[in-house]
Amino acid sequence: MAEGVIDLNGNSYEEATKSGVVLVDFWAPWCGPCKMQGPILEKVAAEIGDKAVIAKVNVDESPELAAKYGIRSIPTLILLKDGESKQQFVGLQQQAALVSAISAEL
Repeated sequence: MAEGVIDLNGNSYEEATKSGVVLVDFWAPWCGPCKMQGPILEKVAAEIGDKAVIAKVNVDESPELAAKYGIRSIPTLILLKDGESKQQFVGLQQQAALVSAISAEL
């Protein structure tokens, strides 16, 4: 699996999320809390390593993915296991909470 945070879009999303544990951050470049979430996700990715995928979806570039999950506010993070949504977080999330949620699904 990928190291660090990967960018997904409508073309790559299905393949990247169909198996294993994936945390997806729905964000936009103009969103203040989203900018603060980015460095936290990098730390989560470093801590989790290759046990899970940490990914981002720009809602401005992939509105169809945001619509699929009913994203109304950003940042919204969705934790998936084998393509199925397991948990959803709305707003800025701390590293410990995200690592804990991911670890519970591994």
